[in-house]
Amino acid sequence: MNKGEEFTFVIKEQLGVLATFSTGWKKEVNIVEWNGNGGKVDIRDWSPSHEKMSKGITLHKEEARKLMDALGVYFEKDNEASSSDAKSE
Repeated sequence: MNKGEEFTFVIKEQLGVLATFSTGWKKEVNIVEWNGNGGKVDIRDWSPSHEKMSKGITLHKEEARKLMDALGVYFEKDNEASSSDAKSE
């Protein structure tokens, strides 16, 4: 797809809001179908009406699972560091 070309999207499922900004825009995790293709996990900022969007990231289901696993490892390490800090106080 070239810059400026038309595209279609359908938000099939809203999974969650990660942040809400003073402008009313929200950073959301959704399942989105782009150009009639199967739904993918999508993370990006959306206007309140969902007519405008920022650049974002779209992941196939397996990529989203790998991201979830990687974040789980990251937060597990973070929790271990927090626990050891609390014990040393």
